[in-house]
Amino acid sequence: MSRTHSHADQLIPPHLIGLTHVTHEQFEELCAEYPELWLELTSSGELIVMPPAGIETDRRNTDLILQFALWTKKDGTGIAFGPTAGYTLPNGAIRAPDVSWMRREKWDSLSQFEKERFAHICPDFVVELRSRSDRLPTLINKMEEYMENGASLGWLIDPKKRRVYVFKPGEEMVVLENPTVVSGDPLLPGFQLQMEEIWTG
Repeated sequence: MSRTHSHADQLIPPHLIGLTHVTHEQFEELCAEYPELWLELTSSGELIVMPPAGIETDRRNTDLILQFALWTKKDGTGIAFGPTAGYTLPNGAIRAPDVSWMRREKWDSLSQFEKERFAHICPDFVVELRSRSDRLPTLINKMEEYMENGASLGWLIDPKKRRVYVFKPGEEMVVLENPTVVSGDPLLPGFQLQMEEIWTG
């Protein structure tokens, strides 16, 4: 995830590291107990624990969210979310992408109770922003998991290598080398992610 860094273990309570067979109920309790951490759960019940982001990663993510939120408000066909929105995917994993979006009709299909929890739903669009310590194969597997569970489009952004990995269900991953703009068409008509601020700051 984009929130890890080289001193992560110093910020994570030792008894949380390596927890497996965590139930959804236990996961919600841990989220309430450790609000300063970002938590995820794999489909096999393994707890993934991440400390808060470094400020460079957070700056990039803020620019990404700002660009996407402005498009979302103008477009009006869906709802945008930031990195604290958690989803319970069909395979049982609970994931929180750095940016996500779902069609408004999908959002409207959720009850108020579901909207206030980790809703059993997969967003239509997801973005993960790679940090310095993130392992690329782990993030690629995560993006493929989103596609297998109902997402229609995913971007994995690697600022260090200036690459954007594009994922679509049933298609081969596409790698964009140092793009200046990344287009969300046709799922996100007219959305053009400007990469300059994300690359350089």
